[in-house]
Amino acid sequence: MSAPSHPRADTEPGQRPVRPAGSVESAQSADSTGSADSAPDALHAAVRAHRVREARREREGEGSLARDLALVGVLGWTIVVPVLLGLFGGRWLDRRWGTGIFWTGALLALGLGVGCLLAWRRVRGS
Repeated sequence: MSAPSHPRADTEPGQRPVRPAGSVESAQSADSTGSADSAPDALHAAVRAHRVREARREREGEGSLARDLALVGVLGWTIVVPVLLGLFGGRWLDRRWGTGIFWTGALLALGLGVGCLLAWRRVRGS
């Protein structure tokens, strides 16, 4: 007995072919949870979020250039101030306790992390 020349040659016209549970097509259509509906749900959620942003932009209008430049300036200071506080605080502690650059490096990194976190929250809120 020979195999059909076309993979769907063994089905009647208008009839959908039956795929075995372990076939490549069924494995590609399901995600790691086994649900084939989660990808369309994620797509619908992304489309809804895009529509909400578009509606907000239409209601409030585009931001002005001055507003965008002001945001850039505020973000700069939001990052620089914690970094400088960490730098100067670390230098003071290192001189006081004679620890080389231990506290300067640690507080500089902490200040950078705090500054970036504050800037991220500021951008997400605007």
